[in-house]
Amino acid sequence: MSVNSKSLLVVFHSASGNTQAMADAVISGIEAAGTERLRHVVKHALEASESDVKNADGVVLLTPENFGYMSGALKYFFDRIYYPCLDNTQGMPYALLVRAGNDGQGAISSIERIITGLAWQEISPPIVSKGDFDAEILQQCSELGSAFALGLESGIF
Repeated sequence: MSVNSKSLLVVFHSASGNTQAMADAVISGIEAAGTERLRHVVKHALEASESDVKNADGVVLLTPENFGYMSGALKYFFDRIYYPCLDNTQGMPYALLVRAGNDGQGAISSIERIITGLAWQEISPPIVSKGDFDAEILQQCSELGSAFALGLESGIF
């Protein structure tokens, strides 16, 4: 990687496999973008650390909606990184994807409250997959991954 390289962190939790499929589609999109100065790091929410976030130039967050909230694993991720990253990651571009059992709004609003405190910048509205899981949602995830990678590498984000 060159000195001007960028890093995109993908943090996810999946219980049923659907959120994993969404993460895989995001990763495929990042790789398909063909960026030369961007690397991506993929971490399960229980494994991602404050140093992963501090070393990233952007973050993609993926979670299932559990009981109208984000997954416990993603909440635990935020519990671990919030204060160590509070003053070090302001302005970080991020994207959010939710596999919803209901409408996803509870998960989105709880995550957005935390991210407001971190002062991260949303690059696009959250992608919410609810109802039948199909190829269309995976295409949206892939397109988001490509757009984020290209935008981050070119300095748009």
